[in-house]
Amino acid sequence: MKALLLDGSHTDDHTGERVRTALTSALQTRGWEVEHIVLREKTIGNCAGDFFCWIRTPGVCNVDDDNRAIAEALVASDLMVYLTPVTFGGYASALKRMVDHQIQNVSPFFAMVEGETHHQKRYPRYPDFLAVGWMDAPDGEAEAVFRHLVHRNTINFFAERAACAVVYAGQSDAEIQAAVRQGLHDLEHGPPARTVDLPIRRETGNRESQVRRALLLVGSPRTRKSTSHSLGEYLFERLRAQSIQTDTIYLHTVLRSPEKMKSLLEAVDGADLVTLAFPLYVDSLPAPVIEALERLAAHRSGRLRTPRQSFTALVNCGFPEAHHNATALAICATFARQAGFAWAGGLALGGGEGIAGKPLAGLGGRTIRIRKSLELAATVLAQGQNIPKAAQELMARPAIPAWLYRLIGSHGWKRWARKYGAEKALRRRPYSAQASDSP
Repeated sequence: MKALLLDGSHTDDHTGERVRTALTSALQTRGWEVEHIVLREKTIGNCAGDFFCWIRTPGVCNVDDDNRAIAEALVASDLMVYLTPVTFGGYASALKRMVDHQIQNVSPFFAMVEGETHHQKRYPRYPDFLAVGWMDAPDGEAEAVFRHLVHRNTINFFAERAACAVVYAGQSDAEIQAAVRQGLHDLEHGPPARTVDLPIRRETGNRESQVRRALLLVGSPRTRKSTSHSLGEYLFERLRAQSIQTDTIYLHTVLRSPEKMKSLLEAVDGADLVTLAFPLYVDSLPAPVIEALERLAAHRSGRLRTPRQSFTALVNCGFPEAHHNATALAICATFARQAGFAWAGGLALGGGEGIAGKPLAGLGGRTIRIRKSLELAATVLAQGQNIPKAAQELMARPAIPAWLYRLIGSHGWKRWARKYGAEKALRRRPYSAQASDSP
């Protein structure tokens, strides 16, 4: 039996080292062969969101770096283990970068799983799943979000058995060893996949004064040609109509530039309202967006926090059901709380791929509900208040029935693959012992 440990720890992370040592020992005692991959030491680019791993080179990421070898190793393993500091209730960016690339190991075609839309299997079997996270101190809400994210990943990565363990930096080695052993026990003997409820998010929008400056952070690698930009820009047009000064920053363009990163931090410090617009990547935020939030939180740590600053989020996914976005919004709410923002709520859109970066006003009747939702949100956000439930419900309302969305989507994947001569290879299994183009 082979266990593959994907280690998302930071450099000099003493707690992470203790967790890894305890888990490796416990696995080896049980007879497991353990392979430990320190992700920060690997070359793994960010997922480009181009879906080439589905329609151009099916089953293989278009970027030739270490992500391909890790994806292949995952297919051959019996147990996939995530090791990560719990980051706003989710995974650290180093781990999430590889998680985002795991979509190459599933099929683009849709299926019904537990009453909702998910992707189909690419391979006949997938490894079991164990996630071990660590925190500096107990945080019940962040831990609940983390466990819920693990549960959602369990569904999307087809793990028959899954478990989750959380430890704390202040625990003794013996306590960490006990927590790890309990996680392995749950994996071996517990229920297949326990549902974990998300904590109730508490909107804490500032009602002290009107918003004068608003900052839009676009978290899609497609920048201006993204659905995230379309949603954010329409909202900010409504804010500008209320004499609010606005600015937009594309996160994928700033992370590797110290000068641009400095400008981003200054822009956040000077904004009354910060809005993050992003696409859902594997039940959470894209890795570069998490990295940006990590830097923002570090920048704000220990500083005098301005209570008038509000934070909100717009998230869209490629599934017809908007509730797939719930975990990501909970991560955003946790970030806001931990980074000293007032959380003003978020909006979640299903089937966002259909907008494809086009201006909402030019898409006619099919975006009426989306525009109405954003208009309602803009009116209250301008006053420093929370996004109303009516706006959330409008945004979440499906444009077409889920069955029809899945049918159209299946035809769409075939049509897109045909442009690259890959239509007949859409179901291939490149990392199987015997690669096949057949299901």
